[in-house]
Amino acid sequence: MQKGPIMLRVETQELDGALICSLEGRFTGEGAEHVRLLVTRCDSKLELVVDLTEVMFIDAVGEDVLLLIKKLGGEFVAETAYARDICEQLQLPLVRNHKQNSKLPGNRNGKGHPPPTNSLGL
Repeated sequence: MQKGPIMLRVETQELDGALICSLEGRFTGEGAEHVRLLVTRCDSKLELVVDLTEVMFIDAVGEDVLLLIKKLGGEFVAETAYARDICEQLQLPLVRNHKQNSKLPGNRNGKGHPPPTNSLGL
């Protein structure tokens, strides 16, 4: 039984042979179960990349889903202390910089952000 609104945003994008799932908010309960369904129904030929950077909280159900994604060969992006801690606790494989650079939108300089421009915007 749900106790209030689901506080999870999931964005998916297929890019260069990968399904990229960006999660934002609380990865718990029913929201985590929806992500479980999403990843188990996706094309198995696609590489699975899950960005946990904007996740604020993960419960036991969310942890189980992350472990399933790991078992399916998924890799993870974790650019915050909380996300890195979760990945470390659950021993989730992190995307290497060169993959992260090519797979995630906006990661054009390998540091998670577009390259800086000069004061003229060039």
